[in-house]
Amino acid sequence: MLDTFSSGPEREELAGLCKALAHPVRLKIIEHLKKVNCCICGEIVEILPLSQSTVSQHLKRLKEAGLIKGEIEGPRTCYCVDQDALNRFKAAVESL
Repeated sequence: MLDTFSSGPEREELAGLCKALAHPVRLKIIEHLKKVNCCICGEIVEILPLSQSTVSQHLKRLKEAGLIKGEIEGPRTCYCVDQDALNRFKAAVESL
């Protein structure tokens, strides 16, 4: 029955994206990045009741999953949503 939804690699990608989004803080980060387009870690720390290191770990997980991009700007990294990855995620979920 699962084979009707997607191929093996597509299923693996969907599972990885779901896993990355399975934390409320990561969902909040994605929502914030969509709202502001791009920002640095320090700006996200200001809106969340978490330490900078904890926010950095969540950003790292989202980046590893391909849901966000990080561009180095001097000593800081500016993060934004990877809209293509988010669109693939939406399409995969809709195909279920």
